[in-house]
Amino acid sequence: MKIIACYALIILTILLAARTNKFVHATTSEDKYTRQRLEMVEGQIAARGVKDPKVLDAMRNIPRHLFVPEEYKNYGYEDQPVPIGCGQTISQPYIVALMTELLEVDGNSVALEIGTGSGYQAAVLSKIVKQVYTIEIIEELGIKAKKRLEEMKYSNVAVKVGDGYFGLPEHAPFDAIIVTAAANHIPPPLIQQLKPGGRMAIPIGTVYQVQNLMLVMKDKDEKIIVKNVLPVRFVPLLGKH
Repeated sequence: MKIIACYALIILTILLAARTNKFVHATTSEDKYTRQRLEMVEGQIAARGVKDPKVLDAMRNIPRHLFVPEEYKNYGYEDQPVPIGCGQTISQPYIVALMTELLEVDGNSVALEIGTGSGYQAAVLSKIVKQVYTIEIIEELGIKAKKRLEEMKYSNVAVKVGDGYFGLPEHAPFDAIIVTAAANHIPPPLIQQLKPGGRMAIPIGTVYQVQNLMLVMKDKDEKIIVKNVLPVRFVPLLGKH
């Protein structure tokens, strides 16, 4: 009996040690990603002039590594775009932050995103605005992003699979519109769906030419003002247009 009890104690000790090691490993991994996330915000984003505390807080708290494929997790916080499949990418962290800041949104805002991708930009916006509507033309990506955002409890994000060039007139007008793929012109439907006083951030250009991030503003009299922000590089906006 003593021998059996001794073996049982040994087995219990081994099981507890395994569970403890697994917990320590998980904690260490999360600590690593938390550290990388904080370094990303300070070194890549705040250091380049992004100042909006709402944007910085959102990017400090959203686990970007969970929005990229498993094989690219270690690149989740690098200063570069990351492939997410179907020929698409998750944008460079600085560009995500800059475009979000340009929108000047708050807790009362309703935002439209064109190009859901992995869902990361929508998640960032969800921490700041009242409601996010996001459209993805590639069905595979749209379905995955919808599932991911639901599982991660981003309850104020609605994902639709469709052609974002035409926006979402049924939910317009929007306080802010963000386009995460390069168009060769500013889509008229998006201008129409922008609320007076609203803002749109959109890259303009083609794959083979210089692209520029543009800030489109509609004033209270519905006059359109367009400002060139900086050169960028995005995948092209897809659709029948």
